[in-house]
Amino acid sequence: MRLLAAVLVLLLASGCAAIPTSTSPIPVNPSAGSSTGAAAPEPAAGIDPLTLVREFVNAAADPDGDYAAAKAYLTDGAKKTWNTKGTPTIIDSTFNTVPAGPTVDDDKRGTVLLQGKQVGRLLPEDNSFIERVGAVDTAIGVERDGKGEWRISSPPEGIYVTQGGFNRFYRRVTLYFWNTDFSVLVPDPRYVVIAPSTSIPHRVMQLLLKGPAVAMRGALATAIPNGAEQRKDTVEADDGALQVDLTKMGDITAAARKQVVAQVVKSMTGVSSSRIRVLVEGDQILAERRDWRSADVTTGESLTTPDAGLTGMLLTGGRVRHVDGAEVPGPAGSGEYQVVAAAQSMDGNRLAVVNRVGEGSVRLRVGGVGEELAQIDLTAASMTRPTWLHSGQAEEPSGEVWTVVDGTNVVRVVRTDNGWSARTVNASELGPHGTVTELRLSRDGSRVAAVAGGRLLVAAVVRGQDGAVTLRSPRNVQPSLLGANALGLDWLAQDVIVVSTSLATWPIAKVNIDGLGIERYNTSNLTAPVTSVTAAPGRNVLAVDGSGLWTAGDVSDVWRSSTTAVGPGAQVFYPG
Repeated sequence: MRLLAAVLVLLLASGCAAIPTSTSPIPVNPSAGSSTGAAAPEPAAGIDPLTLVREFVNAAADPDGDYAAAKAYLTDGAKKTWNTKGTPTIIDSTFNTVPAGPTVDDDKRGTVLLQGKQVGRLLPEDNSFIERVGAVDTAIGVERDGKGEWRISSPPEGIYVTQGGFNRFYRRVTLYFWNTDFSVLVPDPRYVVIAPSTSIPHRVMQLLLKGPAVAMRGALATAIPNGAEQRKDTVEADDGALQVDLTKMGDITAAARKQVVAQVVKSMTGVSSSRIRVLVEGDQILAERRDWRSADVTTGESLTTPDAGLTGMLLTGGRVRHVDGAEVPGPAGSGEYQVVAAAQSMDGNRLAVVNRVGEGSVRLRVGGVGEELAQIDLTAASMTRPTWLHSGQAEEPSGEVWTVVDGTNVVRVVRTDNGWSARTVNASELGPHGTVTELRLSRDGSRVAAVAGGRLLVAAVVRGQDGAVTLRSPRNVQPSLLGANALGLDWLAQDVIVVSTSLATWPIAKVNIDGLGIERYNTSNLTAPVTSVTAAPGRNVLAVDGSGLWTAGDVSDVWRSSTTAVGPGAQVFYPG
């Protein structure tokens, strides 16, 4: 009996030692530590060290069973010491494995170098993707096991996953948070493991409850109270509705409850086609409705989508015109102002123009379309094309427009009771990236996209309680492909940018805001450089190159020439 008790104690102790002490990887890898049951296949007999390391990296894309498929390539000792608790580092799929010097000890041990290009990684705090471009040159130790087969004895620190493998085993999910005045829902992309697919809604809710991504904190807000949890797993109920049951919500108002529902429903719509049922402590969160679909919630989408009747404008020869070539009434369209840059407000009722006022000097003017535009107390050698913030409420005129003065100073011009007033934006974090030649506010106002030093950047717009505005956490998007060749840009959607370049191979591209995903528009008919581009939700993309104005509906479409004639330096723009 004493012997049996000792064995039981030993078994219990060994079982406890296998329990992970860190839970941060759970949203990415829910199956870590619990295999689906099938044993991972052993490497092929007689595999050489270079192939062994290559297949190990390929297998590491599958996190099932605490990376059981990759651990099959390790020695027994390395299986116990390899750190799989973090999030993966993503490398280019065209990596190499090369020997690092001669083997030793009668061909029993050696070192293989894993060489390639780093693409980026998932942040463990929030499962968001962040680009990290650079060389990978990692030494991996190998040795022969008791059967004479090569196995990895010194694995890399952490997990390396090829981009192709990442795309197979992970999926992008879009969480939704509010802008800081709770008028518009804003997408916040994250990544989770695909398998098991039935638990994705639960893991998405875990991420939603944690709040906005680290890079967007201060730029986005959540209506979900701090400390709220899932009372039960988020799963389909017996009647087919996806049931989200929350607890620790505290005493929140009816308005806040509607905002919570909007966040949950929009976030879940991307991972489930079911009706969404939101409960608090097992009861409906709102008495007015039991189940919800995306169309049932208020998202503020209308504030970020230009009206269908606003077909776009263009600037050519110092005159603002409609995209069909018709002259815009007033001095902005007549040529009186000698306009060098222009923007139309989201509601379509206002213009902001940069006009030439002398040799080497420009001034900003703002006012109603077709009217005399008020001169703003803002003069400089150069200003970027203006960009408008949405109004915040339907039927209200836009009251804030931004521009970059002399390539470095970001200024927002705000309508007050005493007229338009220029205020500085803290853009110090943009400074190291170079001269800013283009800057566009996202139509929800939570981000900016910019061209600085020819590089495409995305940053968060953080509005403080004291009225101060700061651009924070700028990220260089797709630096490997785009380099310092970006020229123009616009927001196709809240989380997608269209960028034009001087590259003949990439004249126009569609880019996800986090940089993980880029598509090239058809290059037919376009001639680099493409100096101006504009986009908006549900609209054709419009572009200007040296030969004229072009339009395309999607990345695969052949660019069609417009009948509207444009001159050198022409710009095209949708509201925003």
